[in-house]
Amino acid sequence: MSSFAAGVIKIGVQAPITGKFASEGQSIDKAVRLIVKQYNEKGGILGKKLEVVTCDDEGKAVKAAICARKLVDEGVIAVIGSYTSTCAEAAEPIYYRAGVLQTSDGTSDTLVKHGYWTFFRNSSPNSAEAAFTAKFFLKKQHYKRIAAISDYSTFSTNLTNAVVENIKKMGGNIVYTGKITSGAQNFTPILTKIKSFHPDVIYFGGYYTDGGLIRAQMVQLGMKADFVGGDSNDNPEFIKLAGKAAVGAYLVNVPLPEMLPYDAAKKFLKAYKETYHENPASIWTLFNVDGLRAILYAAEQTKTTDTKKIADYLHNKLKDFPGITGPISFAPNGERIGSAYMAYRIGSDLKYHIVYKEK
Repeated sequence: MSSFAAGVIKIGVQAPITGKFASEGQSIDKAVRLIVKQYNEKGGILGKKLEVVTCDDEGKAVKAAICARKLVDEGVIAVIGSYTSTCAEAAEPIYYRAGVLQTSDGTSDTLVKHGYWTFFRNSSPNSAEAAFTAKFFLKKQHYKRIAAISDYSTFSTNLTNAVVENIKKMGGNIVYTGKITSGAQNFTPILTKIKSFHPDVIYFGGYYTDGGLIRAQMVQLGMKADFVGGDSNDNPEFIKLAGKAAVGAYLVNVPLPEMLPYDAAKKFLKAYKETYHENPASIWTLFNVDGLRAILYAAEQTKTTDTKKIADYLHNKLKDFPGITGPISFAPNGERIGSAYMAYRIGSDLKYHIVYKEK
């Protein structure tokens, strides 16, 4: 199971370096390279230097499969990525068959249901976010008429369906469900239709590239309903796309990078800004970095690049590893244990303000 290359240990990055999720993919790549640089300055691991090999999957499933084959052929022992569940899932079986470790921030519940020992999720699943979102809607906001829309991606569909199911289980009233075509630019036809149902809120379980436009076009249509976006609306581009309409929008996600209380987080964010003169694109960058750090730590502890032994350590022996995003442990199916979702409202200062979190 070892892909130990002579002289170096190769780490793969599979991420959308170009395309509509480029800001997230580029941030993940930069962060991985920063961590690898830090390790190499200390001598690498196991007496070998680390080397990063990046493949641009453009956020597309077909490209993801191509990237997976390329990175396997390059001899990487582990791959960080991808950003989207769709791409992570398309690559999963290829890494599994090759015995290459994969860690992704993808939140689709299906990612851990294949039984691949090579896969580790470094974020929280849609099911945890969905349960939190339903409580926010019904216990905090007391919405009486709820509309929910997604795009056609695996992530968006699964998250939105899970939110709807949780709301129904809690006795909430769903007045409309529908889908948009991601990247369509003009969402006024579906928004006009939704407006006729007089919802208190529109939930959108898709990506910021569409979410920002949906929010802007809601306001243009004079819709009074709130907008609540799922975790992948959490990106600076959301506010740029929505403009002034971003004010008053709600987003559900785990804590923002600057809210993380951990020493590892403060050190990493400081180093990232000093190196790149900007902040990471979002919390997803930090989740991916934590996946890498956990794998490298496991390799050091097991003193091997045998991926089967590293995976066994991650599954059974890694307990509360001090991650940038909090303590890291993995369940036997590769699921990260624990979550800490919050709901934010974008204020007139265009900053996020916490309005709800579970105790």
